[in-house]
Amino acid sequence: MAQIFSKSANMIPVITLLLIILLVLGGISFFWYYGSPKFTDVGYRPDQPVDYSHKLHAGDLGMDCRYCHYQVEKSRHSNIPPTKVCMNCHSLIGLDKETLDPVRESFANNTPIEWIRVHNLPEYAYFDHSLHLRSGVACIECHGNVAMMEKVQQVEPLSMGWCLDCHRDPASHLRPPSQVTNMYWSPPKGHDEWAQSFIQENQINPPEDCSACHR
Repeated sequence: MAQIFSKSANMIPVITLLLIILLVLGGISFFWYYGSPKFTDVGYRPDQPVDYSHKLHAGDLGMDCRYCHYQVEKSRHSNIPPTKVCMNCHSLIGLDKETLDPVRESFANNTPIEWIRVHNLPEYAYFDHSLHLRSGVACIECHGNVAMMEKVQQVEPLSMGWCLDCHRDPASHLRPPSQVTNMYWSPPKGHDEWAQSFIQENQINPPEDCSACHR
């Protein structure tokens, strides 16, 4: 009796299985990247109600982050500055600028400016700004060099894996606490030795268990 199928037909199940495996792996890889914060969140740069330039204030004028975000060293939150902080300067400066009208209106009406949060952590993730600053983790480590940004954008994924990478090897991310807001600081020679000594002296031991961030 003649063969209905040629001998090469024996490869059809093998090829089909390989295609299925490739499709599954491709689907996983697709969602692994395109569904991750590295793709969905990095680069987020919303338009704000006031055209505020961090490059001008923190960069060109050299204003310290803590002038506006004054609670960052003593609170787990980095506060959004109230309008009266803006008016400390702009009651005298920029009086003819229309872009500052929302600031003046906010101050006159005692209503807050509705700033849009750029860096959003989920509610189930606990993060303490003051603890990290006291430990020598600089603003730039998480927020990037905002002194170079006309409009602030998210530059890091802020994902669990990204945080754990730092917790597992903190030395390269540390600097003297006096330099945490310095956007132009660079590690001097012998920084590794300094970091290890700083870690021991201050008993810095970043936790890696779930309860550290999920409370």
